[in-house]
Amino acid sequence: MPLMQRVYSVLLVSAAQNLNTAMHALLSGGRYDRVDTVSDVSAAKRACAEGAYDFVIVNSPLPDDAGVRFSIDLSGGETVVLLLVRAELYNEVTDKVCGYGVFTLSRPASRQIAETALDWMAAARERLRRTEHKTLTLEEKMQEIRLVNRAKWVLIEQRHMDEPAAHRYIEKLAMDRCVTRRAIAEEILKNEG
Repeated sequence: MPLMQRVYSVLLVSAAQNLNTAMHALLSGGRYDRVDTVSDVSAAKRACAEGAYDFVIVNSPLPDDAGVRFSIDLSGGETVVLLLVRAELYNEVTDKVCGYGVFTLSRPASRQIAETALDWMAAARERLRRTEHKTLTLEEKMQEIRLVNRAKWVLIEQRHMDEPAAHRYIEKLAMDRCVTRRAIAEEILKNEG
């Protein structure tokens, strides 16, 4: 799906009403599915526990915390985090969070810079989606390998085959029946296991 057709859920963590109004205007297009706003880190943690967000934008400092540790903790998953900080703290905060994949932006920022930051966040989120898909594919492949290996051991024990013969047997049945090795392994485990 083209990037411009993707929609993203956003959690805005900010106690500044002016920024909240500006961000809601920026996030009002059809590109953003759900935009929730909370005013402190405690509420943000609850919101993230209740459901996942594609983007979390943290306007630091917050009434109960600076938001730096929260941003770092959140960035380890599927969420892309943007931390807004005062200009005089930008370098110090960026040094702390950059290695964790947290984007930082100094305040005040123009609308154009904020839009660019959102585009970067979208690109990062799409990269995470591709990585997540590859991980799932790899996990499925590993599961198939484990299943086929279990079926081979059943053939070795039940039919007294050696490992290469059990492997060839599963491969040949899969090719002859035009099914996956997984399907043959499941059948063997069901019938002989």
